[in-house]
Amino acid sequence: MKKLYALIVAGFLSFNSMAQLYFPPITGTDWDTLSPQSLNWCPEKIDSLYAFLDTNNTKAFILLKNGKIVLEKYFGTHTQSSPWQWASAGKTITSFMTGIAQQEGYLSINDTSSDYLGQGWTSCTTPQEEQITIRHQLTMTSGLDDGVVDPYCTLSTCLQYEADAGTRWAYHNGPYTLLDSVIENAAGVTLNTYTTQKLKTPTGMTGLFVPVGYNNVFFSNARSMARFGLLILNRGNWNGNQLMTDTAYFNQMVNTSQQLNLSYGYLWWLNGKASFMVPGLQNVFNGSLCPNAPADMIAAMGKDGQFLNVVASDSIVWVRMGEAPDSTLPVPFLLNDKIWEYINALDCSPSLVQGALPRKASMVHVYPNPVDRAVTIASASVITKVEIWSTSGQLLLSQDAGWRELTIPIQNYPAGHYVLRVLLEDNQNWTEKLISK
Repeated sequence: MKKLYALIVAGFLSFNSMAQLYFPPITGTDWDTLSPQSLNWCPEKIDSLYAFLDTNNTKAFILLKNGKIVLEKYFGTHTQSSPWQWASAGKTITSFMTGIAQQEGYLSINDTSSDYLGQGWTSCTTPQEEQITIRHQLTMTSGLDDGVVDPYCTLSTCLQYEADAGTRWAYHNGPYTLLDSVIENAAGVTLNTYTTQKLKTPTGMTGLFVPVGYNNVFFSNARSMARFGLLILNRGNWNGNQLMTDTAYFNQMVNTSQQLNLSYGYLWWLNGKASFMVPGLQNVFNGSLCPNAPADMIAAMGKDGQFLNVVASDSIVWVRMGEAPDSTLPVPFLLNDKIWEYINALDCSPSLVQGALPRKASMVHVYPNPVDRAVTIASASVITKVEIWSTSGQLLLSQDAGWRELTIPIQNYPAGHYVLRVLLEDNQNWTEKLISK
């Protein structure tokens, strides 16, 4: 198993290799490309990736290497200029803009949120509310109840006490959305104006935050999302223009922000950690968020599979925009990981080509699949636990193991699709779609 420390160091060094990165012009549609053949990527493997994306309702896919476009594909009527929602992937823009507001002295993330939202922005008692800071909003640790009827609601009546701030991680949209008001009240301008001045104009991004119900949803074309990923790859520096000068904030943003969910920064998802949590559940899962992805991957993820992946060690940025995938493939984590599986397979001869993405060896064998009565799981490593999940995110089975092979009866499961998760002794995990006849 790769040493996490070495990967972090390698990622840090790669992040600072600014001279190797290409940046497209601020205006126009020119963007240098890098041929897939120069990376020894097989045309038939690219076709397989595109076929998978198409089957799963993708509208746009872009992959950058060192800032240059290697792959760019639009599906159906979607085009290079078509806008699409970022959904919760847009949380990362809010995170970036919070850092900009802090470096300009408008706020400190350690400030109490009520300093900018006013007293009574929740239905908590005054002492409970005063515990909540901007940092808690950034890290999903406000302690407010995400189990209310409408977790998107930003009204004080919807924001109810569940636990002291900082003691409970829960993916709760209401407190997050109010970060927009924090920024606006601190900076004295609208979020769209501030984002245009400090982010979009310097990078050539287009797009707009649009009110949708209680939410503010960012819409842009896929290339604008790729531009944002390139900015993050270069640690807030766009072609020599250091937009994010608060390096301490940037480092905190893209690293573990609290000890409850190790795979969460400031509204960014983090790979390669010892455990992770997911929206809607209080379970802590052992292993890495996306096993097929490089350990230093950070990601913006949104509803229906809006993805922005940034990998410093490979100087890779990729974007997927689209509608919800086939119902047999839950989003966002499994779809993101499955795309990485196809990306890892692009290289024709990974052992011979320097700089190519590695192919991931198969760790676990599952058979038969589809399954009628029982499924057998075999691995070269000791299997510590097996879980079966519904596609809606309900844990149906959790069985401890301790062997390299075991068989699980499945005849009592209704015909349909499930998610099989296998945890191994070396803290790796394996996820696969399971089909019951």
